[in-house]
Amino acid sequence: MSLPPDHVTNYEPVPGWAKIPHGIWLREATSVTVDSKDNVYVFNRGNVPILVFDPDGNLIDMWGNDDPQGSVRITEDPYGNRLQFWDGWFMRAHGISTDHEDNLWLVDDVGNKIHKYTTSGEHLLTIGTGEEVPRESGKMFNRPTDAAVNPATGDVFISDGYGNSRVHRMDAQGNHIMSWGESGTDDGKFNLPHNIAILDDDLVIVCDRESHRVEVFTTEGEFVRQWPAHKACGIEVTGKGPDATVYIGEQGPAPVQRGVADIGNRVSIFDWEGNMIDRFGNPHFGQGPDQFLWPHSVAVDSRGDVYIAEVSFVEWGRHQNPPVDTPASLRKWRRKN
Repeated sequence: MSLPPDHVTNYEPVPGWAKIPHGIWLREATSVTVDSKDNVYVFNRGNVPILVFDPDGNLIDMWGNDDPQGSVRITEDPYGNRLQFWDGWFMRAHGISTDHEDNLWLVDDVGNKIHKYTTSGEHLLTIGTGEEVPRESGKMFNRPTDAAVNPATGDVFISDGYGNSRVHRMDAQGNHIMSWGESGTDDGKFNLPHNIAILDDDLVIVCDRESHRVEVFTTEGEFVRQWPAHKACGIEVTGKGPDATVYIGEQGPAPVQRGVADIGNRVSIFDWEGNMIDRFGNPHFGQGPDQFLWPHSVAVDSRGDVYIAEVSFVEWGRHQNPPVDTPASLRKWRRKN
């Protein structure tokens, strides 16, 4: 179901929300989540991997570097960009989520690991050896993308997306229970499973990015339903079951279509059956307060305010002449009522 032409969104942008001190840079925010106190955690590809903000955008904590004033490493990302970092705990930031106990789950896609931390940066668990398995082998992992924890069971669901077309289900200790999925565009198949969330005690929802849809499965991997969303990339679910609200960050069009209005680069909001109930974002992409370059991750706080992280350097900044090293990549949209 589409929104009527005269629909007015219930959200407004908060310009310049994140107050990032001199000397700290994001490169791109990559992913975002909130805890039960509405603190905002940003997993980024800059010089400090985890930045923590209060709801007003003040930086209150940061971690992810052993010795930020000492050793430096130089690495190359999958796109050929040579990057210099303070020596950190992760190879390449991709996904972050918060579980029902306020623990953080961080997905390192190039590192092929999923890490569990406290909100203060204490390491609790790592899933994965770091070895990259053969592409589309179905084994764990080939550049995983996201993780979500079912509060009813503690089971962890991992989208293994860039080099696999799988979802892996683990128990709370990181032991493998089952996997499902294969490459394709038919029901129940994946064309880059990018983000994952819990929709109900026995349902998970997956962003099948390159098929421009989300798919709902039982926790046993049985396909239930799907609905369209343009390059569905980041997902957040508040509530559960029939009371759930689904927020989807939709990435923009292919470069040849940039400048064409109303193709992605927005956040669309659905009920649990896939009926659209709201949407926000300028019809055209850009760095303005109400625009997006490439939404990648979505988080929602207790007030209903929405935070969006963007991979704006990889998808836009590096292609500019000269390159834009730190394009806009972290947004807040306030719920009006």
